[in-house]
Amino acid sequence: MTQEVRGVVARSKGGPVTVETVLVPDPGPGEAVVAVQACGVCHTDLHYREGGINDDFPFLLGHEAAGIVEAVGPGVTGVVPGDFVILNWRAVCGECRSCRRGRPWYCFSTHNATQKMTLADGTLLSPALGIGSFAEKTLVAAGQCTPVDRRARPEAAGLLGCGVMAGLGASMLTGEVGRGDSVAVFGCGGVGCAAIAGAVLAGATTVIGVDLDARKLALAQSFGATAVVDASSEDVVERVRELTGGHGADVCIEAVGNPKVFEQAFFARDLAGTVVQVGVPTPDMKIELPMIEFFGRGGRLKPSWYGDCLPSRDFPILIDLYLQGRLDLDRFVSETIGLEGVEEAFHRMERGEVLRSVVVMVGS
Repeated sequence: MTQEVRGVVARSKGGPVTVETVLVPDPGPGEAVVAVQACGVCHTDLHYREGGINDDFPFLLGHEAAGIVEAVGPGVTGVVPGDFVILNWRAVCGECRSCRRGRPWYCFSTHNATQKMTLADGTLLSPALGIGSFAEKTLVAAGQCTPVDRRARPEAAGLLGCGVMAGLGASMLTGEVGRGDSVAVFGCGGVGCAAIAGAVLAGATTVIGVDLDARKLALAQSFGATAVVDASSEDVVERVRELTGGHGADVCIEAVGNPKVFEQAFFARDLAGTVVQVGVPTPDMKIELPMIEFFGRGGRLKPSWYGDCLPSRDFPILIDLYLQGRLDLDRFVSETIGLEGVEEAFHRMERGEVLRSVVVMVGS
């Protein structure tokens, strides 16, 4: 039977979001209904509201979430009602050319629910990243549910569903940071601080945080940065080189999505070093680099999609590290809010006042 729940909807480009009645159908084949417990406010949701992803309004926002599986449809075997899960937007198909080549973390045809959630008047909703979890319940493909240890706090666990996983993976998976490496992270918001935490976990001995905001530099140090660079007053490239014996960092991670910052990361790395691009740019941005520098400096330039994670493999491991006290996911939670607080949370995020605002559902 279709259920009525409350959810946060973006009806038009740039307009304020509203809390509205959302109709959630019973799960069909390969689908699951999840009772959402907590959902982080991610910059991607703001991109959706601003029309930066596509124009398939109205959107049911939210995607960085954890909750309890309430019901599953026919043919679902990977999860059962009662499972505590983190929602992911990489439900691998197992059949595309990337999956067939043994690289499911790049899956080119990830699964979403087939049925649509709607507004009370029948208007079809487009769920953000196929999830739509700024809602008391949501309908997803069963493969978007990754079971993890239920002892984890939903407010913290859900953050692995997007931004924190993107940052951790940028270091540990895309950047392949190893023991003794030097790492510079450009942009110390939520994703950047996660990249710092990932570099520390991976064994980097020099971890440098770069930002314009003194508050974010302090946060970078709290996540394990061994040094910070104030980009508002220092020559970033020269300072990173100074902190790495004059050579540059082995891995530079751009977590802003800005051509100028990318250029700094490119020139701040050591010869044959790696630049990882995890910050999301806008469609109009361009990179201009001398080809001789691209060739002569060697190494790798690597975009990072979702931290190159495989949720079924990586989420349980990271939750185990969290429960062991080795990965402080709680530190990313700046505040908890209700569904009505999402619009103001967007503004706080734009002002750089929070790492993550997290929506907590009433009664969860």
